[in-house]
Amino acid sequence: MNWKKIRCFVMRDLRFVIGDWFAIKIIYLVPKFTINLPWMAVIVLSTLLSGCKLYSLSGAATTARTMQVDLFYNNTDLGPANLSQNFTNRLKDYYQQNSSLKIVPENGELQIEGTIYQYAVSPIAPVANNTAAQPTQAALTRLTIGIKANYVDTINPKNSFKDKTFSFYADFPNDQNLLTVQESLEKRIFDQIFLDMFNATIANW
Repeated sequence: MNWKKIRCFVMRDLRFVIGDWFAIKIIYLVPKFTINLPWMAVIVLSTLLSGCKLYSLSGAATTARTMQVDLFYNNTDLGPANLSQNFTNRLKDYYQQNSSLKIVPENGELQIEGTIYQYAVSPIAPVANNTAAQPTQAALTRLTIGIKANYVDTINPKNSFKDKTFSFYADFPNDQNLLTVQESLEKRIFDQIFLDMFNATIANW
């Protein structure tokens, strides 16, 4: 293989794309390290893409490294005393487990805080079905939790939002006491709210 001729043609194009110095390095190293061509391709692609937004395997899309999660205050009448601390701590865990962000107490590149404005228990009327496969359903009770959040993205301010609401619910049979199923219901509701908040903030969906 005549590397001198190949160098002349390739050098002419490479220098306009990645610069003279880097083009010279690639052209003169290729014949010496031909066996490592796949690695050289990775290096070149990494260099060209170095300015792009970072994507994690979980779907997070942000160049931020730190996040500040302040206390979500409980502004409800029915919510348990530990609702605020429980929600905030679990939200921190969710971001840490599903992104590469480091949770910091202050000066985070991303910041989120808010209030728990709804913790409501309401009855659901029985639903009659006319098929054997779906007999009449017993009356249920529904627990609904609502969150209002403020989010600040100091790197991309256009992603910030204020007073955005997130809510979800879970149903349980009327013959069950709320206190006996409260923890499991809250977990189901929180998990969905966390996913929605994650998508609205660092996933940008």
